[in-house]
Amino acid sequence: MPRIRPLPSELVNQIAAGEVIERPASVVKELVENSLDAGARRIEIDIEQGGARLIRVRDDGGGIEAEDLPLALSAHATSKIASFEDLERVGTLGFRGEALPSIASVARFALTSRPVAAEHAWRIEVDGGKPQPPRPAQHAPGTTIEVRDLFYNVPARRKFLRAERTEFNHIDDLVKSIALARGEVEFRLSSDGKPVRLYKPVRDAADAERRVGDVLGEAFVADSLRIDHAGAGLRLSGWVGLPTASRAQADQQYFHVNGRLVRDRVVAHAVRQAYADVLFHGRHPAFVLFLELDPALVDVNVHPAKSEVRFREARLVHDFLYRTLNEALAATRAGSAPLAATAASSPAMPMPAWRGQGGLGLGVREPLADYAALIGGGAAAVMPSMSADASAAPSPRTAEGSEIPPLGFALAQLHGVYVLAQNAHGLVIVDMHAAHERITYERLKQAREGEGIRSQLLLVPVGVALSEREAAVVEEHGERFAELGFDVVRSGPQAVTVRRVPTLLADGDVAGLVRDVIADLVAHGSSRRVEEAGNELLSTMACHGSVRANRRLSLPEMDALLREMEATERSGQCNHGRPTWVQLGMAELDRLFLRGR
Repeated sequence: MPRIRPLPSELVNQIAAGEVIERPASVVKELVENSLDAGARRIEIDIEQGGARLIRVRDDGGGIEAEDLPLALSAHATSKIASFEDLERVGTLGFRGEALPSIASVARFALTSRPVAAEHAWRIEVDGGKPQPPRPAQHAPGTTIEVRDLFYNVPARRKFLRAERTEFNHIDDLVKSIALARGEVEFRLSSDGKPVRLYKPVRDAADAERRVGDVLGEAFVADSLRIDHAGAGLRLSGWVGLPTASRAQADQQYFHVNGRLVRDRVVAHAVRQAYADVLFHGRHPAFVLFLELDPALVDVNVHPAKSEVRFREARLVHDFLYRTLNEALAATRAGSAPLAATAASSPAMPMPAWRGQGGLGLGVREPLADYAALIGGGAAAVMPSMSADASAAPSPRTAEGSEIPPLGFALAQLHGVYVLAQNAHGLVIVDMHAAHERITYERLKQAREGEGIRSQLLLVPVGVALSEREAAVVEEHGERFAELGFDVVRSGPQAVTVRRVPTLLADGDVAGLVRDVIADLVAHGSSRRVEEAGNELLSTMACHGSVRANRRLSLPEMDALLREMEATERSGQCNHGRPTWVQLGMAELDRLFLRGR
């Protein structure tokens, strides 16, 4: 075996480049982050041949002193941290001191910089990892870095570069994500001498919305909710796409932690759970979100590319994200009715009685009664009382001074499937089964929440084989299992015994559910498996208990359905994520008939 010896600095930097510099977009990321850390308010990015020939980043930041230029190209030299305490509270995008020497070791590199107070700039060049002495240069205050012939001295890496267009698209996507997070900065991107992107600085809320529209399209802004919520030392702001604006791919998902674009399992899981009740199978939500928290509560020193983080209070972050997004999505109602306006409390619009013994007056089996029987009659107290004949109720159309409600008033029923209504904007089309299904489902959930999680003893306790680690998790989180309706005790080094389970799930796969809960507790510190499994059962009950196609409805019944939709959370989608209604405005109808042309 050869003797142990230190590696040459050039080889060390090339090894580091293998982790940090994956493709041209990786170079752009590191250079732009350095510009932002330097306080730049204008950043220009010039690309040639997808970044393989040239990457040039120019900024108007603070600049680098002449005597610090050689040090800036040394491994693990940085102005951003000086102690372990600084590392614990990193507030900058960069801090490792690896990027510049790594890039310079695999390309022809030049750095020109001038501090604001300096008389002129200085330039340092590196070729093949060998820096040349700095020399005077002309340059405005700020810094320009040029990276030419990327991977020219590492042929094995260069051959893995994709087509120029593909590599540029990666750079374009990166610039979009950074532009979303740093609205106060102007970004200019060009390719082979042609301007591609210009994002002007944001000065107010209207500008912020305009930049999001420039990056993701005006349709995203129109079909998204603006959120801004703070609590427990955390703040979440940004835009979340409506379920109806979901996408076939997860290509419009941007999550920033303290201004840093990251990928994180805790975040992904919280977002997925928040959309679970409203997203069609196989679809992906779109969002631009910014999480702000104390830098000491997040570890950014997880991956050399700084694209992953580790939260010190992962459960707190997960629950905060889920609760904030879930409440925002729950507040969406068909027709965008005001949150405070409900069918029961709106004085301007008398509501017709809607439901009798047949379940909302539509002649179908009452799922709430099924639920009451399933859990032993406890839900009867929360079942609403309605009259038997909706058609006998006074119509809200005759109320003096009443305004047209968001979903308007029913006109007719089409083929026993769709309700046609007229509102202030034009024509509303409602899938009556999908809408009734969502209304029933939300009522079932409210009934369950009023009762809490009821549990029952198993006639025969169920033994579950686990690993030692999983069995230890059961002991550690015993109180959490009790909150979820379980009585689980450790019965051996690799086994537990389940003696009590949630009533709704007594006939399900108890062992599988316990294992799923354990997996969630290990990964996220919390679990909603019981609630989700219960929701699946309630969703099935709602589906089977809702009005079916070809059921003829009277106009008062149809109006009552519209009013309930306006008052019900998440009523824009059925339990399976399909839309419950669509709006055809007068302008759209006019275009169909070529009116005004």
